[in-house]
Amino acid sequence: MSTPDETTEKREKELENRIQMLEQHLERLAAHIGDEGAAPAAAAPVPKPRQIVTDYPDEEMPELTEEVLGWASRNAVLPRLATVCFLMVIALVLRTITDSGLVNKLLGSGLGMGYAAALMAFGWFKYGKESPLAPVFAACGVVLMSTIVVETHTHFKSLPLVPAYLTLMATGFGMALMSRRFNAFVPISVGVLGMCFAGAAMDYPHPFFPYLALVLYTANVLGYFAAQLKRCSWLRWSVLVVTMIMLQLWGVRLGMLLRKGEAIPPELAPAWYLPVLAVFFLTFVFLSLLGIVKAGSQKISRFDFSLPTINVIWAFLLARHVTEAWQANVNLLGMIGLLGAAGLFGLTFWCARRNVEGAPGTNTFAVAGGALLALALPAATGAFAMSLPVISLVAITMAIVSRVWENGGLRGTTYLMNIYACVAIVLVLRGEGPGATDAVNMLPAGLVAVISIYHYQWCRWWPVPATSALFDAFDRNDRSAALLLLGGLASGFFMIRIGIFQTMQFVPAALQRDAFRCGQSVLINAAAIALILFAYLRRDKEIRNVAILVTVVGAVKVFLYDLLGTHGLPLVFSVFSFGMAAAVESLALGRWQKQPADQTKNSAVNGNDTVSNKATE
Repeated sequence: MSTPDETTEKREKELENRIQMLEQHLERLAAHIGDEGAAPAAAAPVPKPRQIVTDYPDEEMPELTEEVLGWASRNAVLPRLATVCFLMVIALVLRTITDSGLVNKLLGSGLGMGYAAALMAFGWFKYGKESPLAPVFAACGVVLMSTIVVETHTHFKSLPLVPAYLTLMATGFGMALMSRRFNAFVPISVGVLGMCFAGAAMDYPHPFFPYLALVLYTANVLGYFAAQLKRCSWLRWSVLVVTMIMLQLWGVRLGMLLRKGEAIPPELAPAWYLPVLAVFFLTFVFLSLLGIVKAGSQKISRFDFSLPTINVIWAFLLARHVTEAWQANVNLLGMIGLLGAAGLFGLTFWCARRNVEGAPGTNTFAVAGGALLALALPAATGAFAMSLPVISLVAITMAIVSRVWENGGLRGTTYLMNIYACVAIVLVLRGEGPGATDAVNMLPAGLVAVISIYHYQWCRWWPVPATSALFDAFDRNDRSAALLLLGGLASGFFMIRIGIFQTMQFVPAALQRDAFRCGQSVLINAAAIALILFAYLRRDKEIRNVAILVTVVGAVKVFLYDLLGTHGLPLVFSVFSFGMAAAVESLALGRWQKQPADQTKNSAVNGNDTVSNKATE
């Protein structure tokens, strides 16, 4: 894309260079044709390959040189480098005068800041003249201003904190106005980066965080406007990373002092932390929504797609850290988080209802809402395990909605939510502690198992949408839905495992440990038998593969754990159950392979007809 810095003279020079290059090509072509015509009619000897390579070694170099010179001329590289050097010389002269003591530090800093402001003003003037040197003056002015402000405040202590931050913000706003006035990207990008990094460097690692937060907030807002001039995810990512690091530093330091009960220094301002965090949370969601709406039917940038999810995880975890350290009401924070999750799901429905092709933004806020729900629900209820069935229930509800909207991305998000619930219930119920074997936990484990298995079956009833960018790129056959089945089986296993543990309380104490361990092996092998029989009756290859996987798990459990750590009658039942599983699986797989090909085809056709009829209904 041509920049506003290109003048009419430069365009004329570019055309002249191109015409000269074309003339050189025509001269070489004419000379080559003339040489062929003057050659004798007799067949000339075939030249050696090494002669072909070195026919025109001297003619390629001028062509490459012309290209390089043309690029340098178009971009005014040498004039810009010369200008940078001269501007640096003046800045160094001012610095030398200040360091030598000819003027005091305050006056020297004022001279430097005035010089930087003059460069930015002259850059504005040059942009009005469409000069290629305009970006150089603007960028040099911003870099000098940011450097002088930081050094004057941090090292010389001659510039108060508030004027220093205000100067940085004024610089950023001035560059934003320059970019808006002349539709140029360089001023606002340099202004945002200078304001952001200079603000973070001021008084580091003990800045006055409320003022720093205001500077970072301004940088993020200006970064959004910079993205409207040009796709610049790198700029917004840079500002976002600096913002998150500095606010996290604020929260971690504040939490550590609150836990220890020590005095809080004024720069941490504990009363401001949670309100500032809430403002950043709402602003990031709003900026992402604006970016999605502004994009229309075009592809959403990765930044706008990822920002809501990163935002909710970062903000809620920091808020919970400070709340717990402050010994405040975590349940209230969880309720606020649930309201935020409801708002994000509301944005999901709003994006889906817009009359825009592809419903952009739907999955963006669905992922963020699911992440916030998973974090806020346990904090609001105080019961992590009991909150997991709610997440599974929301996932299957969203899956049904995704079919109505024909949204494959939203369908994939429901997979992640349900798989998260299954993995979380497994992690909570692993081991043999009192919490893992509490009979109450059978309820959430059973609910998660039932919902996940139903979710898997629903996916087999309703195939993925015909046009889904996610599944077209990664999983056109929807193999990932098998993870729902595995997660449901794992949740069901831990539910029955708790039942086995409670039953073992009526067994003599000497046998409880071995009976409990071997009872789990029997359960795994029984599940393998049930799965292989079900797969054989339904001629379902996917469930057959899952049955084989469960059998492998049973073999590892029996031969690597039970044989080496148990003995007696429980071990006998464990080994016998695996033998039964192996025998049944061998018989089923043997008959499966002997099945006539026509019957297999008919079964496959009937299965496809069933799915098609279900989809039609």
